[in-house]
Amino acid sequence: MRSGRYAIVGVGRSPIGELPRSTSLSLLAVAMKNSIEDAGLDKSEVDGLVSRGPDDVYCHHQRMGELLGMDVSFSTSLDSGGASQCLGVALACMAIEAGLCTTVVCGYGRNSWTRTRSPAARMRVSLVPDSQRPAEFGPEFGLIGATAVHALGARRHMHEYGTTKEQLGAVAVTFRDHASRNPEAQMREPLTLDDYLGAPPVVEPFGRYDCSLLTDGAAAVVVTSAERATALARRPVYVLGAGSAGNLRGWLADDHAVSTAARESGEAAYRMAGLGPSDIDTVQLYDCFTYMVVAQLEDYGFCAKGEGGPFAASGALALDGSLPANTSGGQLSEGHVEGMLQIVEAVEQLRGKLPPERQVDGASTALVSGHGGNAACHSTLVLGTEPR
Repeated sequence: MRSGRYAIVGVGRSPIGELPRSTSLSLLAVAMKNSIEDAGLDKSEVDGLVSRGPDDVYCHHQRMGELLGMDVSFSTSLDSGGASQCLGVALACMAIEAGLCTTVVCGYGRNSWTRTRSPAARMRVSLVPDSQRPAEFGPEFGLIGATAVHALGARRHMHEYGTTKEQLGAVAVTFRDHASRNPEAQMREPLTLDDYLGAPPVVEPFGRYDCSLLTDGAAAVVVTSAERATALARRPVYVLGAGSAGNLRGWLADDHAVSTAARESGEAAYRMAGLGPSDIDTVQLYDCFTYMVVAQLEDYGFCAKGEGGPFAASGALALDGSLPANTSGGQLSEGHVEGMLQIVEAVEQLRGKLPPERQVDGASTALVSGHGGNAACHSTLVLGTEPR
């Protein structure tokens, strides 16, 4: 794909929070419908669909097409965890460039709150049998679930660089302040550093506020060519760069736990965009855990390796800081919709239409990250208000 030749022209979301009468599919159908309408298009004018949803929904993109009543030229489902959403936008650009389609709706939906708490959840049969689930390089070390895996990385970073709980807490407190300005955020109550430090432990060194939220919700965007974008109703936001990288040998290999695939992914996105870290006005980082924000700040070049903790604690990530981050509250406070809401927030920031208390003044570039696949995969988008 080529820098600035493609644009995001519509964004949409569903309600988020606890939505017990909704499914992941129905939530994403709402978000995709809203994104198409935001672009000023009819669904008949959209000929591509890229989706990501729960792993036990077979051929997810086909289910979405059924719900929306859409026949398209190009469609697929993605399975790179939280890296899927930025990767989905990049894939949409590549599909358009290849002539497979002209306009693509991309999105993600989840109902993780309801799925883990309803009686039906206890009776659900997974399409991935236990015999096919990973049985090596994890369970024997107690690494059951993403929280334990990332906690190991956080503890290693503390050992290597002196990163402190207070510095991780600065991330949680800052993002909660941003969420307090967002009427759609799941958690808007004030959070102090004392609240953070006094929270119940989850997996050392993580406490309650180091971990992203269980959320029912969905979000979507519409991608098309820059040429077509200029004829549509909403101000386009251009895809200037994209990158992807995978530390597929795992979190325990080499220094993967402290030097993530964000480094290679970011370098590729910067190179395509012709920009560097100093050119970015706002970042929307994949904040599944506070530690991942610290690691990505370093790996994207916003500070040196080992300085992410002090950088976060300096106030740089605040709305009036040098690098406003996760301005909607992120997955730690707005809601965990696997990174799709971060893309929506970046687009809305660059459109410049948010309320003054949330708007990054003069923002013309944004970096969005995705991180998933049990910490192995990483994806990056660099967005801008003008093509390059």
